[in-house]
Amino acid sequence: MFKEFRDFALRGNVLDLAIGVIIGAAFGAIVSSLVDDVFMPVVGLVLSGLDFSNLFLVLSNPDNVPVPSLVAAKAAGVATLNYGLFINATVKFAIIAFVLFLVVKGINRFRVKEAELPAAPPAPTTSEKLLSEIRDLLRTRGRWFGERGVSLGK
Repeated sequence: MFKEFRDFALRGNVLDLAIGVIIGAAFGAIVSSLVDDVFMPVVGLVLSGLDFSNLFLVLSNPDNVPVPSLVAAKAAGVATLNYGLFINATVKFAIIAFVLFLVVKGINRFRVKEAELPAAPPAPTTSEKLLSEIRDLLRTRGRWFGERGVSLGK
């Protein structure tokens, strides 16, 4: 049973998948930092200092606690709809999807080049081999019969 598990775990596809998940998690962290720390502050600056991570809508505030920020709302236990965080997540998704699109497009370009290489002609079938031998025999006999004055049809 251990040998079967080892064979399964060490198969190329499983290792490739594990490596892909690890790289994907690291890439996700990089994109999160890019969006949260670089991209969205610039967009917020262009939009008059708007902070997307602090955009929210108060759903329920029974104690009428003042909620100047999302952090204060969470600390007070106020129910909020955090559409700014949703916008950030959507931008992250769009960046990751675009990068993956570029990666797949690049891989497909290499696959097309491999497919364009001419394939070796298929080996003749048994029937084709036998027909070739018969043709060759008829040619040699036709020459022999032709020397004796016997015609093979034409």
